[in-house]
Amino acid sequence: MRRSWVALVAATMVAATACSGQEDGGQGEIAAPPSDPAKVSGEITVLTNRTDQIADGTLKKYAAEFRKVYPGVKVKFEGLTDYEGETKIRMNTDKYGDVLLIPNSLSVEQYPTFFAPLGKAEDLSAKFDYTDHATVDGQVYGLANIGVANGFVYNKAVWKKAGITEWPATPEEFIADLQTIKAKTGVTPYYTNYKDGWPLTNWTNAVGSPTCDPGAYDALAATEKPWSQGSDLHTIDKLLYTIVDKKLSETDPTTTNWEDSKSKIGTGEVASMWLGSWAISQMRAAAEAAGENPEDIGFMPFPAQKDGKFCSVLRPDYQYAVNVHSDRKAAARAWIDWYITKSGQAAAEGSISSVKGAPLPDTLKDFADNDVTLIPQHQKKRAEVNEIDKASEIGITAQDYRQKLVDVARGAADGDMDSYFDELNGKWSEAQQTLGG
Repeated sequence: MRRSWVALVAATMVAATACSGQEDGGQGEIAAPPSDPAKVSGEITVLTNRTDQIADGTLKKYAAEFRKVYPGVKVKFEGLTDYEGETKIRMNTDKYGDVLLIPNSLSVEQYPTFFAPLGKAEDLSAKFDYTDHATVDGQVYGLANIGVANGFVYNKAVWKKAGITEWPATPEEFIADLQTIKAKTGVTPYYTNYKDGWPLTNWTNAVGSPTCDPGAYDALAATEKPWSQGSDLHTIDKLLYTIVDKKLSETDPTTTNWEDSKSKIGTGEVASMWLGSWAISQMRAAAEAAGENPEDIGFMPFPAQKDGKFCSVLRPDYQYAVNVHSDRKAAARAWIDWYITKSGQAAAEGSISSVKGAPLPDTLKDFADNDVTLIPQHQKKRAEVNEIDKASEIGITAQDYRQKLVDVARGAADGDMDSYFDELNGKWSEAQQTLGG
């Protein structure tokens, strides 16, 4: 997927939905939580990226429990393997389910165009975390089911076999550890998941970790050259580049496979992957299914410290929203509220619940035991950052620019790390100046 195509689709989505909104007349209608379950009825379609939970019947079980509370509502799930790509295409029409996960490529300013408001920020923020990530003009348009810490999912047994028992505290130590793993075990030290693409976008969620700065993402709005030496993006992307450049990742990234990667790390064929904490339980389940010890799957923070402490950015996972064109908004909102607060899904998968006051899951015990500081990624200037990013055609929350970074590192694209960072800095600076002028 090319950046120009993404920009074109985003623009088309806005225009197309604005037009269809003329016919629907449902825009602005609040999808409020129903007060009487008996009065809510209809069939709703929930778009999801969890094709695995459709296949194994997990979502069907949740729907059955939900129906005990809302007997008049039937929930139908539609799993999308390429969730981001397929959802963007569907959003050219008004047929994109009743409930969906807000695509990462959509700017927060566009939320009122596509989604029904769920209520006032001052009310919902008292019950749920992360509402500020989906608030426009005092209204909340999406609710996250879980929060996500960021780090490296890794196979402890492989690292121990290589003689490594301490977390690396610098990028240089991390690279040295991967080299040791390759030399002593023959295991693939790191897996990019390049082909599926979306796992590469998670590297942006590390912004704030190297400097332990909750405002690092917001600072991009006023930063002329975000890929300059010492910046978070430079540190983050240099680490990924070096991993690939030193041949510490899979031989051919164009053949990676997300579902296969779960088994590979569980069986010790792969040593590490950069992902959100939501992945821990999935990797452990894959390890157990392969007859391996699920407790071998660990989670370590980004290899950098501030005042002797590791920091991990805490952010919302996908946020659930109600299609502004849905004629079953009450049923859709009922599902969202029940799934987040009553289903038990977050605890079952070892995730951080977005419900205020919920305890940290056992999956993050290593973080708690080692005093890893969990910091929010402030996005008060998200609109400004998004505007610059869109104008620059870089796509810091999309997969394309990091796929190119991997291509440059492996020699499949022209240039080197410095020339690519110069290119990115130039695009960002030009966009910033154009918008500022």
